[in-house]
Amino acid sequence: MTSLQSENSQNFLLICKNLGAGGVAGMVSKTTVAPLDRVKILLQAYSRHHASHGVFKGLRHIVKREGPLALYKGNGAQMVRIFPYAATQFTSFEIYKKYLDGIFGERSHVDKFIAGAAAGLTAVTLTYPLDTIRARLAFQISGEHVYTGIVHTATSIFKDEGGIRALYRGFTPTLMGMVPYAGLSFYCFEYLKYGCIKYLPGLTCRPSKQNTGGMVLTVPAKLLCGGFAGAVAQSFSYPLDVTRRRMQLAMMNPDTHHFAQGMVKTLKHIYEEHGIVRGLYRGMSINYMRAVPMVAMSFSTYELCKQIAGLDTGLKV
Repeated sequence: MTSLQSENSQNFLLICKNLGAGGVAGMVSKTTVAPLDRVKILLQAYSRHHASHGVFKGLRHIVKREGPLALYKGNGAQMVRIFPYAATQFTSFEIYKKYLDGIFGERSHVDKFIAGAAAGLTAVTLTYPLDTIRARLAFQISGEHVYTGIVHTATSIFKDEGGIRALYRGFTPTLMGMVPYAGLSFYCFEYLKYGCIKYLPGLTCRPSKQNTGGMVLTVPAKLLCGGFAGAVAQSFSYPLDVTRRRMQLAMMNPDTHHFAQGMVKTLKHIYEEHGIVRGLYRGMSINYMRAVPMVAMSFSTYELCKQIAGLDTGLKV
């Protein structure tokens, strides 16, 4: 085997390990917050069964009306989507970060924001139809099912609502929201990780097991950094997340068809009908409750998987 072939083989193995670590991280984080995810979707899109509910009342209502397993309705489709999504996002981030490293200066973290935003755009473009399918399944109430599963949902949307464009309904606000969300998530986590290792190594770090002289964050530090990153990112991108959901679910009820007319019109309709707090930021409290632990678990699991796979050699500052 030539040196070039050996290098290519090694790079391929590294990419596969990154894909696996990212996919596992996504599945763990999303399953952790699946019940809150379902309530958020029902609140965002004003399900008639949950129009007056808050977070805890909504959770109790689901369990009482549909049973405990209903809290995970749509999670199967979520797992089908999240593995390739998270695998692509984390691996893309590592690749983009490598090529952007040092462009904005050694002490700048702008490259992390750009790499994170680009990674988010890459991942969501590849997996968006699965997000639409998952939202439709999670929005259904037991006894009022329109769809029977992932394949039936996909074929029904494709045949009855306009083909591939229907599966990508709400894609524009998703792309626009992904830039601040993914960019800020990765930027904040990497910035906080750097700060912990540089200024608080005794409290937040331990030596890398790879014996490179670098430091890695402890699990509690990973969770704290990831949770803060998730809170910051969600605060900026949430109205576009609401817009995406309303567009994805617009065709499930004749009264909400006007939310399928495009991003700007949907934003306008939400604002005119419900305002900012009860419209564009509806469900924000539950979103903090789910986003903070979700992002914390995602980054923490990914970092742990990288260390187990021998990918994280530790950071030197």
